[in-house]
Amino acid sequence: MDFDFSGDQQQLRDAIARWVDKSYGFERRKQIVANGGFDRGVYNELAALGLTGIYIDSQHGGLGMGPVEAMVVLEELGRGIALEPLAQAFVTSAAIGAHGGDEVKQTWLPKIASGQALVVLAHQERKARYQLNVCEARAAKTGNGYSVTGLKNIVPAGDAADAFIVPAMLDGKLALFLVERAANGVSTRGYLTQDETRAADVKLDNAPATLITTNGLDALTYAADVGIACACAEGVGAMERFLAMTAEYMNQRKQFGVPIASFQALRHRVADMKMQLELARGMSYYAALKLGAPAAERRQALSRAKVQLGQSMRYAGQQGVQLHGGIGVTDEYAGSHYFKRLTQLEMTWGDTLHHLGEVSARMTESAGVFA
Repeated sequence: MDFDFSGDQQQLRDAIARWVDKSYGFERRKQIVANGGFDRGVYNELAALGLTGIYIDSQHGGLGMGPVEAMVVLEELGRGIALEPLAQAFVTSAAIGAHGGDEVKQTWLPKIASGQALVVLAHQERKARYQLNVCEARAAKTGNGYSVTGLKNIVPAGDAADAFIVPAMLDGKLALFLVERAANGVSTRGYLTQDETRAADVKLDNAPATLITTNGLDALTYAADVGIACACAEGVGAMERFLAMTAEYMNQRKQFGVPIASFQALRHRVADMKMQLELARGMSYYAALKLGAPAAERRQALSRAKVQLGQSMRYAGQQGVQLHGGIGVTDEYAGSHYFKRLTQLEMTWGDTLHHLGEVSARMTESAGVFA
């Protein structure tokens, strides 16, 4: 099997790498954090590069690409631990594109592709514990549409987004709705998360909503799988950069008059970090390639990938901090921010133990190895 990237994909990677190096340095990131953890101007820069339209077909103003190109982009943004939720543009446009009606597609996909609208998934609730079928939000039919009532937590850039994709129960069945943030009955409470990205709690009180699909569980599961693949790609990029920073530090830091990189025990730990990175990279590729598989196969594959990525991200983050010593946990040094990002990614879209359970629940007598 050929895992080489095409020329166009490599050019895309190089373009994003240059943007991160020139336009998204650590000092700019610190300024964005100081201003609240989200910068619409930076998001618009990503949109100007066409990145918000990767999952959207040309008919609706997008680039008509797919999971591999999204993975390439997010690896590079992961190296810069970018705060802007570009992955949410992939998640929501994929969900609308695969499950939305023509009217919803024509109204919202061009806005997402151009960056005019930031649409994010608002699905997490306190009692759900990563279970997508657990939902307390309720929807009701109104005279000219629908209304949604509920509370959603840790919504990415929730107090800055233009609209939300919201799962809610309609006639006893999970459905997906689109709710505009400016609509009546919508209120938000924003805050920084542990990795300094922006999030918000979103309260909906009979907020007017547009129905995306009544087959909400399938659509939400697909959106979550796209989100897992995005988190895997970001994690690979962040691990790769943190490993390079760790190796560079060890070659500079001296103990007993010699660089600590010369100590065999520490070299073994760096080798283990590299091994975890490559295991994670392979499973990130696997995740991206399986997004087009049938639902059951896709769901199992993405959980497998998240188990490996969760283990790798936690290991690489913790080892990187330990090998740096005290400087590794200071806010002034970029390494601590990579550690926090990797730690939060391990828990995003379901932590390692959750997905280990998902893999276990879907195992057959052949464990999927033999036909």
